[in-house]
Amino acid sequence: MKADVQQIKQRFGIIGNNPGLNRAIDVALQVAPTDLAVLITGESGVGKETFPQIIHQNSQRKHGQYIAVNCGAIPEGTIDSELFGHEKGSFTGALADRKGYFEVADGGTIFLDEVGELPTPTQARLLRVLETGEFIKVGSSKVQKTNVRIVAATNVNLVQAVSEGKFREDLYYRLNTVPIQIPPLRERAEDIILLFRKFASDCAEKYRMPPIRLDEEARQLLLSYRWPGNVRELKNITERISVIEEKRDITADVLRIYLPNLSVEKYPVLLRQEHEQKIFNNEREILYQVLFDMRKDVNELKKLVHDIMGGNVPVSAMPDEPSYPHPIQAAPVHSMRSSIQDAEDVEEEALSLEEVEKEMIRKALERHNGRRKNAAADLKISERTLYRKIKEYHLE
Repeated sequence: MKADVQQIKQRFGIIGNNPGLNRAIDVALQVAPTDLAVLITGESGVGKETFPQIIHQNSQRKHGQYIAVNCGAIPEGTIDSELFGHEKGSFTGALADRKGYFEVADGGTIFLDEVGELPTPTQARLLRVLETGEFIKVGSSKVQKTNVRIVAATNVNLVQAVSEGKFREDLYYRLNTVPIQIPPLRERAEDIILLFRKFASDCAEKYRMPPIRLDEEARQLLLSYRWPGNVRELKNITERISVIEEKRDITADVLRIYLPNLSVEKYPVLLRQEHEQKIFNNEREILYQVLFDMRKDVNELKKLVHDIMGGNVPVSAMPDEPSYPHPIQAAPVHSMRSSIQDAEDVEEEALSLEEVEKEMIRKALERHNGRRKNAAADLKISERTLYRKIKEYHLE
């Protein structure tokens, strides 16, 4: 390992010796003295936000402004104003002129996190800044210049987004001048125990308690878990165990309680037959499976109602979609309508996806004490989507 890479780790609190991680730090150091655009990619929770700071602090712009912007957390209607500023009276609520981030950070660095969430019109404005250093405030016709280094990050597959028409191809190539890939935690097996010990020690020092320790079986379980939430998930689980568990020696049985993907046994009602058992990746998939089973049950109920109305067709002989060889005349029309309406009411009540989604969002916000960024990561959605859903469901 290069000496300067080790120094960067100590300075920025980076734990681990994975070759992919070391390579990412080395590339950041090599590109820092230049003004080239950098695109940092990696799954949510891997620590992408540290690398723009490494680049800025080791560049000639280190005495200039460093501004981090979460593109997914800014509503679409105001993001142009946030980035480029606006003139007084340019829209309702614009009571005074406002400088945008690109004007404030002139001579410094802007970190655009979740850049894949940018609306298409904003992507065009950003491309102009990258190509010419020029921008126009919202509501103005005056072209302004800025000298800003742009570092972007995303957990979205931008190549796929380009192919789907959700992200501009020319902007992708401009941002991706120097790519830096941060490996997921499951590919850093040699770092998992080191990170656990670090987080346990930090938590013990913060709350003045002895640090927790894992026995050998618990260590193996920790290494075998896939960590979909990466370093962020490992830190959260370590802190949770440290605070909740009274015993400081943690066994595999205790650890299993805190690893959500290993908690399928908590939902035995879903596992109807052994050959139908499934491994669910997270609680959301379990909910979808519940809804799917409920839909099947409702469809069977409707078939039964139609069978009773029609007479001679046994339930077991009915196809997936009900067919009726004879007109349904066995019951009065009003009774038939009432029965079918009851079945449809059951289906509507059982399959209210909006209510399920609302409840999931509410519980995620409660779990993370209202922190929208953490809740969005937990729900695997962007902060902008979460912000919109909160407004839609009146969860403020």
